[in-house]
Amino acid sequence: MVVKGKWCVSFALLLALLMVIPLACTQPAPDATKPPATPASEPAPSPSDSLPATPKDGTEATPVLMPRGTADPDIVVDVYVPEKAWPGTTLLADNHNTSRPRIIEVNMLGEIIWQYVVPSNLSQFNNPGFDVEPLPNGNVLFVLPRNGVYEIDRNGKTVWSYLTSKISHDADRLPNGNTLIVFGAMDKPEDPQIRELTPKGEIIWAWRAKDHFDKSPYKDISEEGWTHTNAVSRLPNGNTLVSLRNFGLIAELDPQGSVIRTIGEGKLQYPHDPQMLPNGIMLLANHNEPQRAIEIDPKTGNVAWEFIMPRQLVRDANRLPNGNTLITGSTRIAEVTRDGEIVWRLELKTPLQKGEGPGRGFYKAERISAQK
Repeated sequence: MVVKGKWCVSFALLLALLMVIPLACTQPAPDATKPPATPASEPAPSPSDSLPATPKDGTEATPVLMPRGTADPDIVVDVYVPEKAWPGTTLLADNHNTSRPRIIEVNMLGEIIWQYVVPSNLSQFNNPGFDVEPLPNGNVLFVLPRNGVYEIDRNGKTVWSYLTSKISHDADRLPNGNTLIVFGAMDKPEDPQIRELTPKGEIIWAWRAKDHFDKSPYKDISEEGWTHTNAVSRLPNGNTLVSLRNFGLIAELDPQGSVIRTIGEGKLQYPHDPQMLPNGIMLLANHNEPQRAIEIDPKTGNVAWEFIMPRQLVRDANRLPNGNTLITGSTRIAEVTRDGEIVWRLELKTPLQKGEGPGRGFYKAERISAQK
């Protein structure tokens, strides 16, 4: 009886094993077709690995899966601190090869997960200021300076465009579907520097700097145009923020186009990409030497924070949800903490020669958050 019982148990165990083994064999193998890039000396995660969504503060972070891509021979991420960087992908215009300008989206390792190569008949329109912006519908809005603004889907199909040789650096899609565009490429006093367009291309709002700045010391300025307006955005209060590069100031306009206030006059030099933060402080890139990203108090004009990027032409600064700032230089894009620690950095492997930055370097970058 005892021997019979042992045989029964053994048979039951064998039957259980035979049922488990086929299930285990049906699990898919990891995708090994895309070799991982390796930032610094750290091994790259496998496709099933995840990154912490928040810094390690004693609580368990929510895992965020990172999409994998393909390593690029021309770019590298040489700094990456997962517990301090804001997770997501980074969308940017890459113009270091002027015969093949492209828009790329990279993961936190610098691997390319999506790219769009500008058609050869448009590749000459890559400077100055190849702007790119992700849209809520998943499409991408970008500016080809002195040619036009385009919206493409992720298959590279153009779904909307507005062509003009006056466009300079920036176009912003508004929540109502309209598009704000700056016209600073070789602009003249009689030209409008901003237009708001409907999806059908109808101009429903325009603003001319001449109505407010046709006086000394502004009226006789000329450098790549009169104002060389390079950025515009619509504020939550309905006002419009515009960067008048040649005037060295930012202007806030009410819906009727009146100048409510000017910001940074006498303290800014060639300002780029101003962003009004929720606390009322303005973040922007400033072209004085050394190049830096700064926060400026619009009420006092005092600089509240700055980060210097040596040997870089700083064009863009964006505040991330974790309080870090994503700063775009001519050959380097860095995410920095409030304390100035670099926690993520992407750069060209081959440095550009002196003087090549404005024509061939990066211009703007946007972090697409992995958090919902």
